[in-house]
Amino acid sequence: MIPKNKFLPGVACFFLVLVLICIPGSQFPKGNNWVDKFFVDKWVHAVLFGTLAYLIMLPIAKSALNKKSKLHFFIKISLAVSIWGLATEYIQKYFIPFRSFDWWDWAADALGALAAYVIIKKNTEE
Repeated sequence: MIPKNKFLPGVACFFLVLVLICIPGSQFPKGNNWVDKFFVDKWVHAVLFGTLAYLIMLPIAKSALNKKSKLHFFIKISLAVSIWGLATEYIQKYFIPFRSFDWWDWAADALGALAAYVIIKKNTEE
């Protein structure tokens, strides 16, 4: 059994993401061409959701579970984080002023979760 407190960093990251997606769009600076040019928003999404997935997977990776069980959990967590990314896009669309749904943001969220899966899986196999 994995102690629940080992998941606290992942839970904290989940709430950080929740707070960040609830910031109204009017609070973001406008007219930053370099932000758009280098897709900074997409990188932020990938890093946030990748970190979230990684922090939730880490206690499992360090546990005494067998490799098959760990892999099973890693896949479920990656999918759950990707679904959470999709949910955040709908939250922004319907509940957050001046924010909208963006499929590319969700793609970046899912890519971050996938990257966390690849990294943690690789580190678990060693």
